[in-house]
Amino acid sequence: MASTSAGATRGSLYRPYHRSTSTGSSSSSIENLPPRTLARVSKEVRELIKNPPEGIQLVVDSETGLPSSLGEIVAEVEGPQGTPYENRYFRLKLVLGVDFPASPPRGFFLTKIYHPNVDMSTGAICVNTLKKDWAPETTFSHVLSVIRCLLIYPFPESSLNDEAGKLFMESYDEYSKRAHLMADVHGRPHSSVVEGDEKRRKADSNEDEDCDSPQRRKSRIGDSGANPLASKNSNSLSSPSKSGKSLGSKQPSGRMNKKKSLKRL
Repeated sequence: MASTSAGATRGSLYRPYHRSTSTGSSSSSIENLPPRTLARVSKEVRELIKNPPEGIQLVVDSETGLPSSLGEIVAEVEGPQGTPYENRYFRLKLVLGVDFPASPPRGFFLTKIYHPNVDMSTGAICVNTLKKDWAPETTFSHVLSVIRCLLIYPFPESSLNDEAGKLFMESYDEYSKRAHLMADVHGRPHSSVVEGDEKRRKADSNEDEDCDSPQRRKSRIGDSGANPLASKNSNSLSSPSKSGKSLGSKQPSGRMNKKKSLKRL
């Protein structure tokens, strides 16, 4: 029985989230949003990129530097110090519905995490800000900050993971060990957003260097000094033939040779 229980616990720790591909639904929902709402979402996204909250980074496309979709706001959360999640990074997303901002977005952790207020099977997040405390003027920045605070102060009374909630209330040390184990296994040791930014800046720098390299400058100088009216066959016309005569020089015709031979006769 002990081995069975340990196996079940281990299975719950390492079982991945079952996430369906909802790209189509998210794109269709964002298309149904009114222009004023789309403008608000775009403004908030720009503000998140420019002034992110502490421990929060917006995940953007590596080429465009913008979110892949305005219907799903994906962010990376740094585990707060002094918690089982410290020194690890976790991804989550906010999914906007067609009636946003009248109704709150839905929050999901994309990185598997052991927490009383996060569903172990779907990654769904339970927090009052996305439920009864939601107001249409609530910003993404505030929502993401509240979710990060949830890693510091869980609310086991409204848990989605009953096992984690019960363990948090009865033995915090045991809860902390399990949460730390999950964080070590599934959390990233380094920020993927920062790494992506560095790669993008390095690629841009290399592109600028290639555009102004000595070889490019030499090539441009050589091209500018060339005669644009020169024929492709100009070199062949001026180059000497095997007999030492130019290919462009006139050769005596067969009729002239015949006349000289008749005069000798």
